[in-house]
Amino acid sequence: MVSIPTLDVFILTFNAAKHQINVPVFARHLYDAFGQNASTLPELVVISVQEMAPLTQAFIGSYMLNPYFQRYESAVNIAAIKFAAAEEHQHPSKDPPYTLVSKRNVGMTGIMLFAREPAAVRNLQAAEVGFGTGDMANKGAVGLRMFYKKEDADGDLTAQTELTFVSAHLAAMEWNLDRRNKNWESIVSGLVFEDPKTFAERPSLQPTLQSSSDEFEEAQQALLERDWAQKTLHDISIYKPGSHLFVAGDLNYRLSKTSPAPGSAFPDMDSKSPNYFAHFLTRDQLTTEKAAGRTLHGLSEAAIKFPPTYKLVPLLKARPSAETDGDRDDDTEAVGWSWAPHRWPGWCDRVLFLDIPWWAQEAVGDQRLKVMAYDAIPAVRSSDHRPVFLRLEVPMLEPRRLLPTESAYETELRADRRQPVDPRIKLPFPIDFQSWEHRAHVKKWESTIGWSMLISQSKQGIILLVTVLLVGLSTWLYRSW
Repeated sequence: MVSIPTLDVFILTFNAAKHQINVPVFARHLYDAFGQNASTLPELVVISVQEMAPLTQAFIGSYMLNPYFQRYESAVNIAAIKFAAAEEHQHPSKDPPYTLVSKRNVGMTGIMLFAREPAAVRNLQAAEVGFGTGDMANKGAVGLRMFYKKEDADGDLTAQTELTFVSAHLAAMEWNLDRRNKNWESIVSGLVFEDPKTFAERPSLQPTLQSSSDEFEEAQQALLERDWAQKTLHDISIYKPGSHLFVAGDLNYRLSKTSPAPGSAFPDMDSKSPNYFAHFLTRDQLTTEKAAGRTLHGLSEAAIKFPPTYKLVPLLKARPSAETDGDRDDDTEAVGWSWAPHRWPGWCDRVLFLDIPWWAQEAVGDQRLKVMAYDAIPAVRSSDHRPVFLRLEVPMLEPRRLLPTESAYETELRADRRQPVDPRIKLPFPIDFQSWEHRAHVKKWESTIGWSMLISQSKQGIILLVTVLLVGLSTWLYRSW
């Protein structure tokens, strides 16, 4: 059987707690992560960030968020330059190893795509959905979809594949389990890469059957048109059958629906202890809800071998200028921390993926995504979350090889089938035809709220606002005379 090339992908998720990262510290942690079970740099790096900035800056967006994005870009390239020099035996280069191909945000949730070969990234698309207060993006998800192409020395195409990355921040608090599941439904229904209304209004692209009064032929035509419409909508969803899918974020699934009682036993790091953290995985809400078919449908996750990533209380250094947003590089020792007593520790920060479907494996052999590392980065002083990363090799299967066959549809949709239907065959929730229009409307309110908050937070802003109002009032009075 022909060998299928693979793509080396590194995905990291981090709830930044509205702080800018300390670049040298974060770069050191990235350097260590790049070297876990690997001796070369990944070809793609995707960073998912939640609470990447305060709400004011996040709602205004644009240049307000550039300083936050730039720090991650610096950290990635500092780590990569050091890694290339140490592991790949290259002289330190003045040129950054990675190019930031795309950066997007929906409110406080962001995504960044870095590539060593930016020209290999083609047909980039983006999508977003908010599901916070009033559907604003204090909570939400943002996605990127792209083709990645590999060429030989002569410029001839050797392999290509399509990838979809989703960065998400679901509802917080222990008791909000149903809300988290509802947020996932919003992602499936509303995180679409083209405006679904255009497809609802577009005439069928199916060829018109020869005119006939035969009711059978008319019914057959209607079925063809309905089938085409469903497949078209499926293709703009996160579950596009021909695309690999990765979901990363602060998914906020906890260990309980209630807060811990005083004296509750918390996870510890002693493998011989009855409270060893691995024992608490049986209480993980995401695992339970996913198995019940209520969230993250069809997605897989590597084995979790790291302790809960939330809620930490980092121990600050005994100095007045403890590191939060600065770039001090003297914080070399591990950050001490304890569990917050009012929250159950939980694996809130996760990275999941959609593996190769069984029908594609029948055609191309036992091809699967190969996990190289799934781990948490050490705690940092500026956040109550630990970053989590997944590194894996993705078979570069062309979209047509991932598409369901007729027999796959028949098998998956069989009435007596006991297993859940693969979401590449049937979406778990219908597409929201109003999603793009609704998001555009809400986004205008976010911008207004963001600027209002910014003005109200400073004396200069208030003075400026009062001055503008007085000038406007004076102009109106003058003209009315």
